[in-house]
Amino acid sequence: MSVDPMLQSLVAGFSSEAQEVCQKVTLDLLELEREGLDNEALGKVYTRLARHLHTLKGSAASLGLQDLSSIAHKLEDALAPLRKDIKPMPRPLVDLLLHGLDLFLLRAQAHADGRGDALPDPAAALAQLVADAPPPEEAAAATPAASASASAPSTASAANATAAAASAAMADEDVDAGWRVASHQVTALMREVERLREFRMRLEDRLRDIGKVVELLSARELLAPTARARATLASVTAGVRADGHEASDIVDSLEEGLKSITTRPVRTILEPLQRMVRDLSRQLGKSSRLSVVGAEVSLDRRLLEKLRGAMVHLLRNAVDHGIEMPDERERAGKHHEGALTLRVEQQGNILFLELIDDGRGIDVAAVRASAERKGLITADEGARMHETQIRDLIFRPGFSTRTDVTDTSGRGVGLDAVRAAVESMQGRIEVLSTKGSGTRFVLTIPMELGSSPVLTVRAIDASVGLPMLAVESTQLATAENLRIGRNRTQLDYNGQLVPVTDLGARMGLRAAAPPSEGQPLIIVQSGGKRMALAVDAVVGDRDLVIRPLPAEVREVPSYQGAAILSRGELLLILRPGWVVTDTAPQTVAMPTSRRALVVDDSLTARALHRAMLEAGGFTVHLAASGARALERLQAEEYDVIICDLEMEEMNGTEVIARLRGQPDTRDIPVILVSANDSASARSRGLAAGADGYLSKRECAAGRLLSEVLDVMSRRGARA
Repeated sequence: MSVDPMLQSLVAGFSSEAQEVCQKVTLDLLELEREGLDNEALGKVYTRLARHLHTLKGSAASLGLQDLSSIAHKLEDALAPLRKDIKPMPRPLVDLLLHGLDLFLLRAQAHADGRGDALPDPAAALAQLVADAPPPEEAAAATPAASASASAPSTASAANATAAAASAAMADEDVDAGWRVASHQVTALMREVERLREFRMRLEDRLRDIGKVVELLSARELLAPTARARATLASVTAGVRADGHEASDIVDSLEEGLKSITTRPVRTILEPLQRMVRDLSRQLGKSSRLSVVGAEVSLDRRLLEKLRGAMVHLLRNAVDHGIEMPDERERAGKHHEGALTLRVEQQGNILFLELIDDGRGIDVAAVRASAERKGLITADEGARMHETQIRDLIFRPGFSTRTDVTDTSGRGVGLDAVRAAVESMQGRIEVLSTKGSGTRFVLTIPMELGSSPVLTVRAIDASVGLPMLAVESTQLATAENLRIGRNRTQLDYNGQLVPVTDLGARMGLRAAAPPSEGQPLIIVQSGGKRMALAVDAVVGDRDLVIRPLPAEVREVPSYQGAAILSRGELLLILRPGWVVTDTAPQTVAMPTSRRALVVDDSLTARALHRAMLEAGGFTVHLAASGARALERLQAEEYDVIICDLEMEEMNGTEVIARLRGQPDTRDIPVILVSANDSASARSRGLAAGADGYLSKRECAAGRLLSEVLDVMSRRGARA
């Protein structure tokens, strides 16, 4: 069947529209086979569904696509009896309508590609649709189990077809009828927007400095001749401030425009997966349903493309391995339909994806036995492993608990691919599980594009940032709203008691104490938990670009990234999940007179080492190079030096050689830090004269402070 050439340009647009409408129809069909909907809710969905099908039929007919119009008409006919007698839609009829949609979309895409002439006559397909349609009374009588077994042969291909259709839809949306721009060009433009934002922040700092000068001149009540100068300076300040606000608006507009070009709602990859879960469950004789929370979040299109495969793997794994058969679930006291929930949350420039199922959970003993059987670990290694380590074995290449190979599992390929995909995005994946109750996968992924609002707070002299998306409100501590007990302090917040923790104590800067009268409290929420964070001062909020930490220190639990401020300072961004964790603060009772020098050409590494040492009571100075460190040592005295091994111009061993060659510095304890954690590198570092050697992973795990104290005691440093 051919299309009028004059209308061909419109057919491509119709195909894209049909993808969107068919996705809405699919979601409506999945809703209609749910149990527990009342007649009013069912009626609304039936009405919406009929309207969508009518739209498809009319749009196709207006373009002369009679085959598509006929398919939509047959789907309307199948739906009509149930609209008269409102009831949940029987599963065989849902299968029929879903297969009809697949047929509609395949033919619509063929027309859009100009392959309409090669399509077979739709009569046979339509006849099969009519033949497959069960009478309403028979369909209604079909039991879920019978429906599952009857449809198993066809739903196997349907599950694969659904995933393929989702990929095709993404590919179609990526076809740009206008400008074609390479991703590196868009990224470069975004970097320029970031530079403009940093320039605007510097401008704000300069304006504050000018404002202080104007206040100083006014306070001194200088002679009349200076009044005109003061007035002119104040006028210029006001004008530049107005220009700064306009620049801010321009930056925001540019960033939003770039985001609209480079991002897409996450629902574009998640909603089609609901159909995949439904079809795969039918294929396996199970019943399960996927719910999506946070589908409106927009993500970088490249990130979405990488996430799609990972989500498919995780969902197929959950349905195949996690969700039990309906009779098994009922014997365990569960609903016969398994529940899967996919939650998407963005906090600053960090994306959190959580997949939760209420299935059988991970059998740790079975995982260990399978890993031993496949030679991934030895029996001795398995016996020494903690449960968390054993659960992590499911991410090993070649791991599977299946002893036979099926269409969905048993080949040892899946979760290892998921971890590889997540790590390629500089993210991480964790798995938590309770046997018999379900499993939770948590993906944490940094996002590159755009800035996000950050609240800067201070504890003593340490400034850190909090993603504003995690800040619920701010309050001042008063005797009326605090409940101070022997072991904990709580805040009366909107009728609920929220735990209070002191930021300075959590960072190890001081001993824990209840908030004082008038002290700022930041209400932080993450993952359904709340915590009132007591800080010494609220500095203010700014739009900042949060960058992921280097791989060597990405496992530090308290920080999710870092941002560069207007004058080049590094601001570490707290992880909201760490803030709301109600753990007893750890304090280190140490004299504050100890002095440490951190030498590293990485701004992030210097900031992290400084935070850890200051938590131990050290006064810390920083040097960005070996030469700068030697200059500092001419004017300052230090109790210990932490030096990076791999630096340009002068590396760590060269710094040690210079230190050991001078009488004033030869006895200072020096710890080398390196990304290389091999035994040979460690031996070379110690042979060069270092008192200690730590990998950056060991630093991230919290070893730095204990190593510093150890080498100082060995060197006989002053107490």
